[in-house]
Amino acid sequence: MNIFRLVGDLSHLLAIIILLLKIWKTRSCAGISGKSQILFAVVYTTRYLDLLTTYVSAYNTVMKFVFIVASYATVYLMYVKFRATYDHNHDTFRIEFLLVPCFILSLLINHEFTVLEVMWTFSIYLESVAILPQLFLVSKTGEAESITSHYLFALGSYRALYLLNWVYRYMAEDHYELIAIVSGVVQTVLYCDFFYLYITKVLKGKKLQLPA
Repeated sequence: MNIFRLVGDLSHLLAIIILLLKIWKTRSCAGISGKSQILFAVVYTTRYLDLLTTYVSAYNTVMKFVFIVASYATVYLMYVKFRATYDHNHDTFRIEFLLVPCFILSLLINHEFTVLEVMWTFSIYLESVAILPQLFLVSKTGEAESITSHYLFALGSYRALYLLNWVYRYMAEDHYELIAIVSGVVQTVLYCDFFYLYITKVLKGKKLQLPA
């Protein structure tokens, strides 16, 4: 554990809290991609299978449990409780085009060909592109509410901070995880345009608008 990982975890947790509060308080999931939320639920489920076999610490266990439960709670709110507010017409990204390649890649490039390791690797690959349906939805509608923008910024910041965590670990511990680093770079790059617009528009009180 180091400051970059801790703040990254807190940023990740903040993103989830922002999203759940947005949906619950407005009683609406408008502007949120259900496809991305399904992908995140798959990511956390496959990554944290080690909850059944390995104990690291109370912090580690609680955080993993929270991410899994929160991801399924979000999917439930979107597809069951507030399904009437879900934008099916614009949330049309074909997630099988992400799931299948990521799974095949995890079978081909991994550290060890075991179920837990392949599923962990699959979750890393999938997380790097899981936000694409959300960014596609924002681009398609042409704008995003401020609260949705805050959610995306917190989520993107989490991954950027984790990259700093890997840099720190390499310098301090001579340890690195190439699969996680490369995937983290890909994920952060996907957020670059959004980060720029967030800083130049949303923080100045303007509504985030993207070209459709």
